[in-house]
Parts: sequence; C-alpha cells; structure tokens
Amino acid sequence: MLLFVLRRTGLMLLTALCLTFIVFTLTNLAPNLEKLARSEGSVRMSEDEVESWKERNGYTRPIVIRYGEWLGVVPGWTGTDAEGRLRGRCVDRAEDKENAPRFCGLLQGDWGFSTVFKQPVSAIVSERLGLTGILMFWVMMLMVPASLIIGVLAGMREGSRTDRTLSTFSIATTATPEYVSGVIFIVFLASNAGVQLFKGTATAAMDDITFENFFLPVLTIALYGIGYIARMTRASMTEVMTAQYIRTARLKGVSFPNIVMKHALRNALIAPFTVIMLQFPWLLNGVVIVETLFNYKGFGWTLVQAAGNNDIELLLACSVVAVFVVLVTQLISDIGYVFLNPRIRVS
Repeated sequence: MLLFVLRRTGLMLLTALCLTFIVFTLTNLAPNLEKLARSEGSVRMSEDEVESWKERNGYTRPIVIRYGEWLGVVPGWTGTDAEGRLRGRCVDRAEDKENAPRFCGLLQGDWGFSTVFKQPVSAIVSERLGLTGILMFWVMMLMVPASLIIGVLAGMREGSRTDRTLSTFSIATTATPEYVSGVIFIVFLASNAGVQLFKGTATAAMDDITFENFFLPVLTIALYGIGYIARMTRASMTEVMTAQYIRTARLKGVSFPNIVMKHALRNALIAPFTVIMLQFPWLLNGVVIVETLFNYKGFGWTLVQAAGNNDIELLLACSVVAVFVVLVTQLISDIGYVFLNPRIRVS
C-alpha cells in the first residue's frame, strides 16, 4: 500500500507540473501580456511602448524560464529601471531591497500580487477558499445523505413504483444545470413574482450565515449532484440485490430489512463512494456558476473576476488550487476504494 501511495503521489506531482505549465503558458500568451501592459501602464501605449514594458518587467524571456521563476526553482530576473536602480521579480516584492532573496515563487510561498484587488494573491485565495469551503461543507451535508437514501430506496425493489418515481426525480435533477435551477429558485422562492421565503443573494452569508440567505445556493449546487449520485447508488444497489449471496440469505429466511442493512448496503456503497469523492472537482465548477449567480464572493467568484480582468497571478493561483483539489480527491478515492473492497489487491 505504501508503494502504491508513493507511486500515485509521484504521478500526481508530475501531472500537476504538466497542467500548471499549460495554464501558465495560456495565461502568458502575447495578447494577455499586451492587455496587462496597457492596464498597468496606459491604454494609449504604442506597440513599441508595450514591448518596452514587457522587457522591463521580465516578460520577454523564454516561457520555461519564467515558469521556473514562478515555481521558485529558478532565480528571479533582475534589471535596472530608467534611473539605474536595481529591480526584479524578487527585488520588487521584498521589503528589504538590498537583501532580497534569489528565489521568490510558489515553493517559497510567494503567490504574487493581484493587479485587480491590489492585495497579495495568497491572502485573497485563502480567504475566498475558506468561504467556498463553508459552502461545499453544507452542500455535501445535504447532497450525500439525500442521494444515498434515494438511491438505496430506488434500488431495493427494482421496477417498483417507488423506483420509477425516484429514478425520474434523479434524471430530472441531473438534466437541469445549476444556472437554470438557480434562476428558477430565485424567481419562485426569492422574488416578488413568487413566494419570498429566501434571499436571492448570498452576499450577507459571507459575514453571517442564516438559513434564509444560504439555503438557495446550497440547494442549487446539491440538487444536480443528488440526482447523479442517487442514480449510481441505485444501479449498484440493484446489482447487489440480484447477487447469489442475497438469494441465499432470502432462502434462509433472513428478513428483508436485515438483508438490506447487513448484507447489501456495504457492497452497494463501494461504487458511490468513488463517485462522491469525484464530486469535489465538480463542485469547483459548480461554485463558479452559483457563486456568481448569488453574488457569493468565494473561490468561484474570484476565479471569474481573475479571468475577466486578466489578473494573471490570481488566475494562476486559482488554477493551482483547482489542480490540487482534483488530484488529491482522486488519490483519496483510489485509496478508499481499496479499503472498501477487500477483493482488490495492490501489487
């Protein structure tokens, strides 16, 4: 198991390097750098002035070197300004210009400076990620129990009226994207056109979470996942209920509730466990839509702002967090699957 974890961790790091390099290359394309130069300098800058700005700020060197600087494995660039004073990537960011470090990248904890929010990127990401973490927690608290209950009830008696009803509900929720269900909830549950049970914005929940201002975004994200996990649980439960050992238990006279709880449930939950763990990367996509729709200024809202305003350093930081969440949840899913299913052996 230890060797398996080490191999997967090494593969995870290699994958992270490849993905972050791709994102770094895309965010540092010439049009993006030109837009950054004009936003930092002047919108009336000529092409020669844009090239001069990029050269003064270290953007004309090879992309691989700049990626190494961003990671913190290559010394930061240095140069001089028009008055002959020393400047550079690490010099500009250091309080003590004379004793500035040679390396100032991701590995050193320097995530850069946001050109939109005018704050260190690390402070922005930690704050916004905390807000999204709270949202994700309540989404999982609603989504996981509800989807497992629906899936188990539907799969216990395949073809019954309960199965058909719950399966229809699951398909309907999965077929409805968040931006549609969110708008429907706002119109009918939080506006003058319907019943004003909740607030149509979650901005106030950033400071004080209440059922009134936080339930709609939680429900909007959870609803799509409930249908998907419930369908997977139903399929797994249906397969288990037709297994030979379940038939044997019935022939021995074991009551149906005991068959479900003691024999079928654990094996039926193996596949849904993997699906549940893989919901975390999907939740990052869901919060981008829902946080923007409900004006909840978490990680997804910040990602939209960074992309829309060409905030390269913040956009790169958000990409690193997204890649990390995806890879770590996949690793946890693989390890948990081995523990849940004793028939799997790691060679």
